[in-house]
Amino acid sequence: MSQIDEYEGAQVTIVNDGKRCIHSRYCVLNLNSVFVPNVDGAWIKPDAAGPETVMAVVEKCPSGALRYLPGEGAEAERAPTVNTVRVWENGPLAFHGELDIAGDISSFRATLCRCGLSKRKPFCDHSHADGKFAATGEPETREAPVLMVRNGPLKLTPQPDGPLLVEGALEICAASGRTVSRTMKTWLCRCGHSQDKPFCDGSHKKAGFQDLGQLPLD
Repeated sequence: MSQIDEYEGAQVTIVNDGKRCIHSRYCVLNLNSVFVPNVDGAWIKPDAAGPETVMAVVEKCPSGALRYLPGEGAEAERAPTVNTVRVWENGPLAFHGELDIAGDISSFRATLCRCGLSKRKPFCDHSHADGKFAATGEPETREAPVLMVRNGPLKLTPQPDGPLLVEGALEICAASGRTVSRTMKTWLCRCGHSQDKPFCDGSHKKAGFQDLGQLPLD
């Protein structure tokens, strides 16, 4: 069943994709006049603040659950000038780029599961917290050449019962923002068992990792 809702305002329409939300609460903590939790009826009120303010907050939603449709004369969200993935401490991989997630190009932002426990794979559903997943957000820096191209299409393809294949320019960052590595192609751990996180080391085979709970991405 679709969990995508649209909240139409006079100058901007906010789209909420519930299956992607990880409850980071950035929206309600930074603009609680527009994003009003625990209420009866519509919890998003797009006309309660100026459209520029609303769009700026939406663009900070790490999971991509929130996006917007600009009104006449307003600019649509743009892909960043540098594709990045940030490794969250004990949590998911937060991507920001011109994303193509197994054919889904609906957002420039996404938080993807790396603990192996999500019931909404490839997306994070916060199961890492209940499962007490432990993995550093500050992996060691690796030597990597400066990329000639730092943006452009970034293809993310979950491998069956395996890692996340990433193709395209990508800067891998620690939770603090420090650059860990730069790459044009890599495989990132999804099973939670790699001894070389965030990279895959083949541990998914020994662990018997399965894509249970994989969401259709059409």
